[in-house]
Amino acid sequence: MVRQKLRADRVRQREDDGSLVVELVVLVPVFVLFALVIVGCGRLVQARQQAVEAARAGAEAAAIMSTPSSARWAAAANAAIGPDGSSRSCTHASVRTDTSDFTPGGEVTVTVSCVVDLSDVLMPGFPGSVTVTAVQSAPIDPYTVAA
Repeated sequence: MVRQKLRADRVRQREDDGSLVVELVVLVPVFVLFALVIVGCGRLVQARQQAVEAARAGAEAAAIMSTPSSARWAAAANAAIGPDGSSRSCTHASVRTDTSDFTPGGEVTVTVSCVVDLSDVLMPGFPGSVTVTAVQSAPIDPYTVAA
């Protein structure tokens, strides 16, 4: 009886051989895809944050200027997205400043667009690049004397 039980245990052990390899073959690609999704989404979030902060800084700088041309210059200078060590988060940035309502009590609007490079995140459903856009407005002081 004891011998039969030992043989049965050995047979069961032989049936389990290789199950870890099968589990790894199935699970490793799932974990790799999950990691790539996290990297891609992280880049998009970081680029969006950079664009929002640049647009905010540009709008605030433009709102304190005295003329529309100086407001456009200040917005472009302050909304520049510089290199922060991550070359893939936000590249090819463009800044547009709307000064059509540049009067005391009006507002100035700054739009920042940049391209997020996702070409190295080789995953189905992810494009090679995505354009991120942020728009921020700032009020112009109603008691400002127009130049």
